[in-house]
Amino acid sequence: MAAAVTSDARWRLEVHTDAEDPRRQLIDDARNGLLSAPRWISSKYFYDDAGCALYDQITELPEYYPARTEIEILHRCLAGIIDRYQPAELVELGAGASPKTRVLLDAMGGSGRAVHYIPLDVAAPALRRASSALCADYPRLTIHAIAADFTQHLDVVPSPTSGTGRLVAFLGGTFGNIAPSQQRAFLNGIAALLGPGDAALIGVDPATDPERTRRAYDDASGVTAQFNRNILHVMNRDLNADFPIHEFGHVARWVPEAHRVEMRLRADAEMVVHIGALACDIAIAAGEEILTEICGKFARTQIDAIAGEAGLEVCEWHTDPDELFALSVVRRIPAS
Repeated sequence: MAAAVTSDARWRLEVHTDAEDPRRQLIDDARNGLLSAPRWISSKYFYDDAGCALYDQITELPEYYPARTEIEILHRCLAGIIDRYQPAELVELGAGASPKTRVLLDAMGGSGRAVHYIPLDVAAPALRRASSALCADYPRLTIHAIAADFTQHLDVVPSPTSGTGRLVAFLGGTFGNIAPSQQRAFLNGIAALLGPGDAALIGVDPATDPERTRRAYDDASGVTAQFNRNILHVMNRDLNADFPIHEFGHVARWVPEAHRVEMRLRADAEMVVHIGALACDIAIAAGEEILTEICGKFARTQIDAIAGEAGLEVCEWHTDPDELFALSVVRRIPAS
């Protein structure tokens, strides 16, 4: 990977690119997903500017309990976690511009302590805006922002500094969006970011009530449906395609055997879609579905098992009274 660096007095932004540019990656992903059977689109393409704005609305919806429940758990438990591990460095994966970042920084920077922040996210403009705003509000904060894909590029995060505690945060239940076949490799990457005294904070949804969980992705006001269909706007704009967006219905389905919610787009009618960037037409049958996101849910025993395979152990498990959401604190298993 190559990196372009911009910097200010207290923050720097490293923008990483593959040997092929981001458009080439989109074209490859579209070819692999839209020309396969069944069809799929990678959920990372939800988050253009319009998608980010819609996601912000989703987090405020009454049905979408994960965001507010996670914030409540953070407010209740984070001070104790910071006191036990004493981190001076925060690595946040999929950072975006989340309000949870400030909750973390407030807890770590208590009593005027200096904090070094390493956010990693695919959206360079959002990182640039957030870095500038955070430095203005936190006088003892320094930032090394990294624009990269956390599912592929954890190796670009600097190694932990000896003697400086590190906290790696991967919040929002985003771990559930990673395909099961890739979860162990991802946690291997998390383990590589941790020194002997460091910890990672991973948000997970136990889904104790499957129907309530499904409704979190199928709100009555239809915001999640707009968010889901927006991915077709991205395909039309960036791939020179002509998906008839309003001829696709939003589907959010609980899949008990996989213990997850799947979001899909269902064609209302038979259609032929031209994708200019792929120089092809695809025939989509009436009722055919395109998978756009998986949202895996995990009991404590599942996280224990998956983490253990990556050389990690779950040291703490914090949840709310209704067990709607959980924050797991994981560390590297000490060498015997």
